[in-house]
Amino acid sequence: MTINDTDNWVDRLAQSIPTGNLIVAPNRRPSYALIAVDSDPTAEIGKAGGGQNVYVRELGLGLARRGCQVDIFTRREHPEQEEIVENSPGCRTIRLTAGPAEFIDRDKLFEYLPAFIDAWWVFQLKSARNYTLIHSNYWLSGWVGLQLKSHLGIPQVHTYHSIGVVKYQGMAKPPAIAVTRHLVETACLTSTDCVISTSPQEVADLRQLISDRGRVRVIPYAINTSHFGSIARTVAREHLKIANDEKLILYVGRFDRRKGIETLIKACATLTKPFRLYLVGGDRTSREECQERQRIQHLVTELGLEDATVFVGQVAQTELPFYYAAANVCVIPSDREPFGLVALEAMAAGTPVIASIVGGLKYTVIHRETGMLIPPNEPTALAAAITEVFDARRC
Repeated sequence: MTINDTDNWVDRLAQSIPTGNLIVAPNRRPSYALIAVDSDPTAEIGKAGGGQNVYVRELGLGLARRGCQVDIFTRREHPEQEEIVENSPGCRTIRLTAGPAEFIDRDKLFEYLPAFIDAWWVFQLKSARNYTLIHSNYWLSGWVGLQLKSHLGIPQVHTYHSIGVVKYQGMAKPPAIAVTRHLVETACLTSTDCVISTSPQEVADLRQLISDRGRVRVIPYAINTSHFGSIARTVAREHLKIANDEKLILYVGRFDRRKGIETLIKACATLTKPFRLYLVGGDRTSREECQERQRIQHLVTELGLEDATVFVGQVAQTELPFYYAAANVCVIPSDREPFGLVALEAMAAGTPVIASIVGGLKYTVIHRETGMLIPPNEPTALAAAITEVFDARRC
């Protein structure tokens, strides 16, 4: 696939509404409610959701540029967070209070969704805005969207971002919420007006594991190519205070076992030094991520990579392009990945990509054309691929 600019991506999304086009009334400014319960679009990179937050934000901004009024509804996670944030003219983030104003793990959020809907109605009545479309993101928001759709009688578009039955495959003990999630995801496929799928692999999973009913259209993610592709490597390294001759391996994403960071660390342990490994991302408010980060830190120490590894932490969107541009190679070693937005961002920066041949990455990365694909959970294969990139770039 090619790296599509976000404007073209939004155009394709707009054409997926059953009415034919999002912008339908010449004398009326369309108003859309994007539901993203667990994906605050203003969050910095590394927060839970990662690419999902970026997807929601870029969609909202893109629709606003087309003259739409867009409200992105998410959940307040801190008492000091503002209720309304103006993202751009015509696009704002609305934080609703649903349960305690603190981070709550996704698997425990379902019980707070009725309160989210109550808060949504209060805001809607207060603002007197009549929405013409609901776009829900992830299964939690899908449930919210289905309730609003039944009351408002307006179209609902849904994006899964991940599918529960795929996520829980191989788990000895799936979480208690797994059954509820499956029922909601089935309803999202069969009862919404259109499902936006990000890859052919996701369509196959939906049809084989969820239902053969429902309208699905494949529209891969896109990124702002000018945002990620405008920085020269020398400029990026000077900005980050990295030597020009240093071999730099980059990982961007959450600390999650399914992201394959352990595989990357083990691969790096077999590489010839010197090199540096930059791990960008990680949500310190998440207990699970903190535990995984500590496990990875112990592994780094155990394998003697302390001097070579930098735990960067969360990075602002304005800073992220510098890391992509500075890297010699960006590695996405995931065990599973619905799409792989990081791959597109690295490609836009002109940085070689090495990714696991799983999920949407099989379509995002074309082997030896737009990057390299390797089997997941194989440190030896990953190390060989990194070495090949280093040698090819004469680092």
